[in-house]
Amino acid sequence: MPYLTGIITSFLVAFPALFSIVNPFGGALIYSQITIGRTHAERRALAWRVATYSAIVMLVSLLIGATLMSFFGVSIDALRVAGGTVVAVSGWRMLYNPQETEDRKQDQASDANRATAWSSEVAFFPLTMPFTTGPGTISVAIALSANRPREAAELLPFFAGICGAAIILAVIIGACYSSADRLVALLGPGRARILTRLSAFLLLCIGVQILITGIQGALVSVLSTAH
Repeated sequence: MPYLTGIITSFLVAFPALFSIVNPFGGALIYSQITIGRTHAERRALAWRVATYSAIVMLVSLLIGATLMSFFGVSIDALRVAGGTVVAVSGWRMLYNPQETEDRKQDQASDANRATAWSSEVAFFPLTMPFTTGPGTISVAIALSANRPREAAELLPFFAGICGAAIILAVIIGACYSSADRLVALLGPGRARILTRLSAFLLLCIGVQILITGIQGALVSVLSTAH
C-alpha cells in the first residue's frame, strides 16, 4: 500500500501541473485552425504523432532533467526554488494575461500552417516544440523531477507516478487534437478561457508549493551546517 500511495501522490501533483502548462484543450482550438483544409485522416495521424513526441519530451525532462542539472553543480533545493518560481510565474501570467499565451501559441504554430505537407519534422517542430510542450513544459517537468523524495525506497513510486502522468497527458493531447473540431464546437473560446484560468490558478499553487519545499530544504541544510 505505501508503494501505491506514493504513485498516486506523485501522480496527483504531476498531472495537474503538466496539464495546466500544456493546456491540451486550448491547444486543440488552435490546432483546429491551423489544420483547416486537411483531411480528417491527416489531422488524426498528425495529432497522434505530436502526442508521441510530446510524451518523449516530457518523459526525458522528468527522468533526467534534474539529474542533468545536478551534474552541473546545481543542488536539488536550488532546482526546487528556481523551478517553483518559474512554474508560479508561468501560472501567474496565464491567470492574468491568457490572451498573451494564446497569441504566442498561435505564432509558434504558424510555420505548420504554411507547410505544404505534414511530415515528422513539422510534427516535432513547431507542433510539439514549442507549441505543445515547449520551454514552459520542460521547466515544469524539471521542477517536478527536482521535487523527488530523498529516501531511495520512495524514488520508484515517485517516478512511476510522474511518468504515468506524462503518458496519460500525452494520450489526452492526441485525443484532443485528433477530435479538435468536435472540441471547438463543444467548448468554444469562452469556456476554453475559463478552463485555462482555472488551470493557471492550479499551476500557480503548485509552483508556490514547490518553491516552499525548496526554501525549507535550503534552510534545513544551512541550519545543519551551522550546527
